[in-house]
Amino acid sequence: MTPALSLQLWNFKAKNPGAGGWRPLLEQGRAADEAGVDRLVVSDHVVFGEDLAAYGRPESGGTAGGRQPTGPDGHWLEPLTLLSVLAGTTRHCRLMTGILIAALRRPAVLAKALATLDVLSEGRVDLGAGVGWQREEYVACGLAFEGRGRLLDQSLEICQTLWRQQRAHYEAEDLRFEGIHAMPKPLQPGGVPIWVSGTLNKNVLARIVRFGSGWIPWGPDAADPAEGLIRVREALAAAGRDATSFQVTAQLPIHKDASGRLDLPRSLEPVPALQAAGITDFRAGLSLPADPSATLDTLAPLVTAFRQAT
Repeated sequence: MTPALSLQLWNFKAKNPGAGGWRPLLEQGRAADEAGVDRLVVSDHVVFGEDLAAYGRPESGGTAGGRQPTGPDGHWLEPLTLLSVLAGTTRHCRLMTGILIAALRRPAVLAKALATLDVLSEGRVDLGAGVGWQREEYVACGLAFEGRGRLLDQSLEICQTLWRQQRAHYEAEDLRFEGIHAMPKPLQPGGVPIWVSGTLNKNVLARIVRFGSGWIPWGPDAADPAEGLIRVREALAAAGRDATSFQVTAQLPIHKDASGRLDLPRSLEPVPALQAAGITDFRAGLSLPADPSATLDTLAPLVTAFRQAT
């Protein structure tokens, strides 16, 4: 599998940017596509409570020492809406949620939105999904935080059911339907690929085996995704799944030299070893200039150096 270079777009701002203030973000996406970046990734928060310290607590789904990039009054663009706009301004790169707190959306509506985006982007969508860490988001949506794993599993199951069955049938204790037609189907065979995010506990491993085309490591596993991938492959094999095309993300460390320019050799140094260990997706998060030509000048050498490294 050819390794992919992903770019995490910052679809949030600490303060209201005002009219036209998001235009540089859209230009960055277009320039990244032109530079040859393989995948654009955006994140998700529907609402915020005021206990942002929960992001740094692993027991609630956060990551140890983590800090949110905005306060509770930060401005966060809804990811599927943003990806829909980017789908119209790009031609080649894949469009990914990294992650979508999928259980906050009604499953059938989510399935329709993703199928529509996949059709209009000509099959370029990836769904990165996880449970999130913030109780207040579930409360604001009328959902139980303690049952978020079950809700996510149900959302993913219903999405795949509606994508794969022409005349869909689903039955669970709290939700049943039959004779349901959900059109259009995604262009991608089997539906939009699902990348499961999370630390590798038994529930996340089961979710990966059941739904996952890929894994987005979280928490301590993000620091050593290659080690976690061994466990994932073992779980896939035990379930009779072929792991040949399974995908895994690793964060690409971004370093700068004394002049503030990207230090490409240092940034890309870990790539060959991670590729050999089975990592398929290398995600970069870096500050980009507002000017699209300057963004292109920043990203094009990174793409070239990445291709050479892999």
